[in-house]
Amino acid sequence: MKGSVLGLKVTKLSFVLITLVCTSFLLWGWDKAPSLGSIFPQSQYLKVSSDIFTGSLDKNSSSNSKQVDANNLSDSANNETSDKHEEGYNEKSNEEDGKLLEDKVLISFVPAVSLNESSYRVDKKNCDYSKGKWIADDNRPFYSGGRCLQWLSEMWACRLMDRTDFSYEKFRWQPKDCEIEEFGGKKFLRRMRNKTLAFIGDSLGRQQFQSLMCMASGGRERLDVIDVGREYGLVRARGAKRPDGWAYRFTRTNTTILFYWSACLCDLQPLSSNRNSEIAMHLDRPPAFLRHFLDRFNVVVLNTGHHWNRGKFDGNHWVMHVGGVPNPNKNVVEAKNFTIHQIVNWMDSKLPTHPKLRAFYRSLSPRHFFNGDWNTGGTCDNINPLSKGKEAVKEGSGDQMAAMAVKGTNVKLLDITSLSELRDEAHISRYTVKPRESTGQDCLHWCLPGIPDAWNEILFAQLSALGRF
Repeated sequence: MKGSVLGLKVTKLSFVLITLVCTSFLLWGWDKAPSLGSIFPQSQYLKVSSDIFTGSLDKNSSSNSKQVDANNLSDSANNETSDKHEEGYNEKSNEEDGKLLEDKVLISFVPAVSLNESSYRVDKKNCDYSKGKWIADDNRPFYSGGRCLQWLSEMWACRLMDRTDFSYEKFRWQPKDCEIEEFGGKKFLRRMRNKTLAFIGDSLGRQQFQSLMCMASGGRERLDVIDVGREYGLVRARGAKRPDGWAYRFTRTNTTILFYWSACLCDLQPLSSNRNSEIAMHLDRPPAFLRHFLDRFNVVVLNTGHHWNRGKFDGNHWVMHVGGVPNPNKNVVEAKNFTIHQIVNWMDSKLPTHPKLRAFYRSLSPRHFFNGDWNTGGTCDNINPLSKGKEAVKEGSGDQMAAMAVKGTNVKLLDITSLSELRDEAHISRYTVKPRESTGQDCLHWCLPGIPDAWNEILFAQLSALGRF
C-alpha cells in the first residue's frame, strides 16, 4: 500500500517536473523568437497588447476607442501621455516617462486591426480633419480661462465677463475617418524642443496664438517662460497701443511661440513719414517680418481674411500696389485672392531650401452676425451648443479660396471653417469685463478657452502626421 502511494507521488512529481520543464522551454522560446506567439489564440495576444497600448494614451481620456497607428509606433516612442491637468512640470520625470513608454511600445507592436468593436482608423497622413463632428467631453477645456492670465487677453477671457453659461467649453472635435491625437502641453513642448512656431496673420491668428500659449502651459503661470519679443523687433513703438506681435520662450525645452500682426499677409510700407499718410499694400510681396526671420522658424501658420473690405482699407489708409506701382484694379475680393496665392506660392518656393520647415495656411474663421452686421445691430445671442448641427461632412473646404491657393503646393491647409461654422454660441457676443458704451456685439472673435483650441489640436495632429518636426 505504501509502495503504491509512493509510486503515485513519484508519478505526480514527475508530471509536475515535466510541466515546469515544458513551460520553461516555451517561455525561453518566446523570448528568443517572438514569432512563436502565433501558437497562442489571436484574441488573447491582442488583449494583452491592448493593455500596454492604453498605458501610452491619455489617462484622463473618457474615450474607449482611441486609434493606434501601427506604422508610426517607432516614431511615437517618445510620445508622452497627455498632461493637460497636471499641476507641476518636472523635466527629469518627463524624460523618464518617455523612456518607459518607449520600452512599452517597442514590445507591444500590434497590426492595424480593431482592438474592440469600435473601428480603429489609423491613416493619419490622409486624414481630412475638417470633416467630423463635435462631441461632448468633460475633459475639456485644456486650461482655465480665469487663470491663464499671463498670455490671455482680458477682452477674450469670457470667464472674467458677465457671461454665466460656459457649456461651449465642453466639446472636442472628432474627425470622421481618423482619430485625432490627444494634445498634451508637455508633449507638444518636447516635440518642439529647440524649435520656433510662428503665427502670422490678423486678430484671429492672435487668438490662436494665445490659445496655444495657454494650452502649452496648462493655463498656469510659468516662471520658466520668458519674453523674447526684442529678438524679433516686437516692441511697442512710441505712441502705439501695442507692439506688432509677441514672442515667448519656454526655456526648459527652448521652444518659442510667437505672433506677428499682418492682417493682409502682404508687405506694408508708408508712402511718407506723415503718420496719417497712405500705406502701400504690396500684394505681391510677403511681409518683411516673414522674409527676414524665415530662417529661424520651424512651423509657420498664416491667415488672413476679415480685413479685406473697403472699410478697413479706408480706415488703415491702405492703397493696393503690384509690381511696385499702384494697382489699377480696385476689386478687394480679387486682390485678396491674388494675395493669398502669392503668399502661398512664395512660401512653397522656400520649402526646398528649408527642409525642416512646416508651413500651413489656416482657412477663414467664420463670422456669426445675425439680423445685421457688426455696425448695424447684428447679434449672436445663442448660447445653446450645436443648435446648427454637430456634423461637418460636406465635400470640399468651407473656404474654397484657401483650398485653391494651397492646391498643388507643399503648404498644408489648416481647414477650420466648416467645423467652426457650427459653433455660433462660442463668440464673445454681448459679454464684457467692464461696461461699455457700444451696444454692438462681437460675433467675430471667440471666447477663450474655446474654438481656437480645436484649431490647435488639429494643427498638432497635422504636424504629428508629417513626422518628426
